Amino acid sequence: MRVERNFKKFMALAGVAAGLSVFAVGANAAPNPNFHIYIAYGQSNMAGNGDIVPSEDQANPPKNFIMLASHNANASQRSGKTNQSFKTGEWVAAIPPMFHPFENLSPADYFGRAMVDSLPGVTVGIIPVAIGAVSIRAFDKDQYEAYFRGDGKDIMSWGWPRDYDNNPPGRILELAKKAKEVGVIKGFIFHQGESDGTDANWRKTVYKTYKDVIDALDLDENEVPFVAGELLQEGQNCCSSKNGGIRELKNNFKKFGLASSKGLQGNGKDPYHFGRAGVIELGKRYCSEMLKLIDKTIDPDAPPVNLVDPSQSTVPDEPPEEYGPYTEAIAIPGKVQAENYNKGGAEKAYHDESKGNEGGKLRKDDVDIYQPNMGITVGHCQKGEWLKYTVNVEADGDYGITANVAGENGTGSFVLYIDDKKVGTEIANEGKGFDTFTEVEGGKVTLTKGEHELKLEITNDWIDIDYVEFKAISSQPPIGIKNVRFSMTEAESNFSVFDMQGIKLSSFTAKGMDEAMNLVRENAKLRKQAKGVFFVRKNGDKSLTKKVVIHE
Repeated sequence: MRVERNFKKFMALAGVAAGLSVFAVGANAAPNPNFHIYIAYGQSNMAGNGDIVPSEDQANPPKNFIMLASHNANASQRSGKTNQSFKTGEWVAAIPPMFHPFENLSPADYFGRAMVDSLPGVTVGIIPVAIGAVSIRAFDKDQYEAYFRGDGKDIMSWGWPRDYDNNPPGRILELAKKAKEVGVIKGFIFHQGESDGTDANWRKTVYKTYKDVIDALDLDENEVPFVAGELLQEGQNCCSSKNGGIRELKNNFKKFGLASSKGLQGNGKDPYHFGRAGVIELGKRYCSEMLKLIDKTIDPDAPPVNLVDPSQSTVPDEPPEEYGPYTEAIAIPGKVQAENYNKGGAEKAYHDESKGNEGGKLRKDDVDIYQPNMGITVGHCQKGEWLKYTVNVEADGDYGITANVAGENGTGSFVLYIDDKKVGTEIANEGKGFDTFTEVEGGKVTLTKGEHELKLEITNDWIDIDYVEFKAISSQPPIGIKNVRFSMTEAESNFSVFDMQGIKLSSFTAKGMDEAMNLVRENAKLRKQAKGVFFVRKNGDKSLTKKVVIHE
């Protein structure tokens, strides 16, 4: 274990011993800094107009993505016919439709999924309040009543506001106060404007709907960003001309992001709404903008969020995981992220020499997962530890192996097995420090198509592992300069030429490295069959290797 990790662990234990822990030990949990909550509001595109595909959107919701129900809903009433019923104010899995039982897929659905994927170790919660066709005045605490008596009376008669007790701004604030007791209000995502002009008065009202909540919750505008989405631009639509006004919202907010709608397709039915693909992509763009604006720090000492009841600090026991892929079989060719080892627990999916997750990130077992400056990695690796992965090879063939690793010396290393057979070469770190990751070669392997078990076994202490990558080695006819003939003299040496994958193409003789490089450049067969980067090496002397670039 590195010194800084020992120190951090000591300080955490010392804080608990001194009674300084931020989190309550009893039943009621304090606000969890790793529980990020977002308020999603607006009109129909936010409420949900993308088609729901139950097998993709409802069957397997992300584990750490939940919502604070803004209305009552019976399972039989909901689009897509999920098995989920809930009441206002309950925390439930974020399964579409989130805003009204009759709605469909919202950008908020895939915003939340993308945020969870981008921030391992974080739980994301959504407060969903949106009503189709309404003016921005429906969300202004000083205008909503007059609006629903006047211009919005038709919408009132349709019954849509009833889900929010005919008080949309009040419902947002009610739920936000409840959410703030258990997590952190991290930001707002907003989509509205089709029913209004996006002039200065509209922009002022949009800001007011945000500021009223910020002030009531005693939040800081400098810490809680607002991300607005552009309106549909495709084809003969009603609204693309209003996007200029939406972009001008940046002048009203201290921390503002814009989710572009450029290139997103409509539903093909009306000039207002995005289709399913557009809704999903817009949600991901909200995520990209939000990630630029929020503090992404993860507190390793925070307890996991109780997904059933975040107000409770204890997490219900879960049945043991069955052995198998962490999410799904990992595709080869492709990257095997070190932290995505199989489910199933100790001695099935992994063996670790120390108790507990030293890094405190992503997973709650004994594998030590960290988040350095470049992403999630497996670290504190000791000799004898191992991890198993389920991989799916796309096609029979040869694959080159590389790994992205770090370490403070060149001794930490690991080897790989496919179906218990050792493959490739031992992979070691280059000793540039634990914050400096470099790609190193691991030889090559011949694989057969289909599903296999990959095992990564640590052979020497202290190496941090980001990923292992398998790249298909393209088959090509042997190329080189084997037809060149020279009479061997005392001044001549043997040389070999290799491609970028380290595959030996040919051997030949030359009077020194300069002549060898020129022979490779001038060889007609090599220039005819390939271009790119090649390496010339004097046989028996790996230190004497030169790069040759052939352009044509």
